[in-house]
Amino acid sequence: MKFKNLLLSVPLLLLSLALFSNCKNGTPANKTLATANTAAKPAEAAPAADTTPVKVVYPPIDKKEYDSLMKRMAHNDTTGRWPVKNTPYPLPGAILPYKRIIAFYGNLYAKKMGILGEIPPNEMLAKLKGEVKNWQRADPKTPTIPALHYIAVVASGDPGKDGKYRNRMPLRQIDTVLKLAKKINAIVFIDVQVALSNIHTELPLLEKYLALPNVHFGMDPEFSMKDGSRPGKKIGTYDAEDINYVSNYLKGLVNKYHLPPKILIVHRFTKKMVTNYKNIKLRPEVQLVMDMDGWGEPDLKEGTWRYFIQGEPVQFTGFKLFYKNDIKKAPHHMLTPQEVLKKSPYPMYIQYQ
Repeated sequence: MKFKNLLLSVPLLLLSLALFSNCKNGTPANKTLATANTAAKPAEAAPAADTTPVKVVYPPIDKKEYDSLMKRMAHNDTTGRWPVKNTPYPLPGAILPYKRIIAFYGNLYAKKMGILGEIPPNEMLAKLKGEVKNWQRADPKTPTIPALHYIAVVASGDPGKDGKYRNRMPLRQIDTVLKLAKKINAIVFIDVQVALSNIHTELPLLEKYLALPNVHFGMDPEFSMKDGSRPGKKIGTYDAEDINYVSNYLKGLVNKYHLPPKILIVHRFTKKMVTNYKNIKLRPEVQLVMDMDGWGEPDLKEGTWRYFIQGEPVQFTGFKLFYKNDIKKAPHHMLTPQEVLKKSPYPMYIQYQ
């Protein structure tokens, strides 16, 4: 169950239309069109970000400490699945499980795609800092850090010139996000919705940003339309083979630019969104997070978490919270940090939309 907005087109700096889809139990429903007055006013374009990688020497991983933190992350799991066995130790400089990431998700062009683009930038950054503090209070033993999770390739209701039903955002908008992140010392995630394109085509185009040590990557199976369907008509899918391609590509960047491990976020809220999860390869250069991406009332989110995240372990877990859509139905309640932290394992990546 989930809500996403699909941008139809971005001529110059304005949107003409936005396509919204509500998905329940993995089935799209209630698609409606809205006019461009729903689009957010883009943040003022920043000067091009400095994308020159800087080599940093990180201390070696203390394996005993790492094992202890992974055991704590399992949070008294009784299934024997967590922590995942035989996972490689990360390269030095790894963020997980040492810190919990609190991310704001969205696109600078549209208010309805997430909190990142919904409110003015300075107000958004202040709100994010407040959420980071909330999570720090809820779990004082785990340092929290902020993140901006930006949708850089957006699935579209219009085929475009190449018929791929996706829009690539201007690079100056990614530069703007990097500038905003720098204000609060946040890390950045670049997310892609490939639609009728594919991850092999879209990922390499973002290399100059992923070559930065503070920039990580997200891939959204919902909008990977392998059967040629229009995005929004049904829920898409990625296979372990696709995820392995991305993690291997990120591995190459880590080695090429002498970077700390990259974090790879894979969104998920149905079984078919990720196939053959047991074949996903784990690498010291990449930390993989399966992010529970469904919206709805607490009981519904609990079922999604139990069956598709907790029950199909990969490495780390994430949990998504929706400021508006989680409170649409009774009991009209968005889970608090304290409530999310009752889950096993502990989610180490928290995303707000």
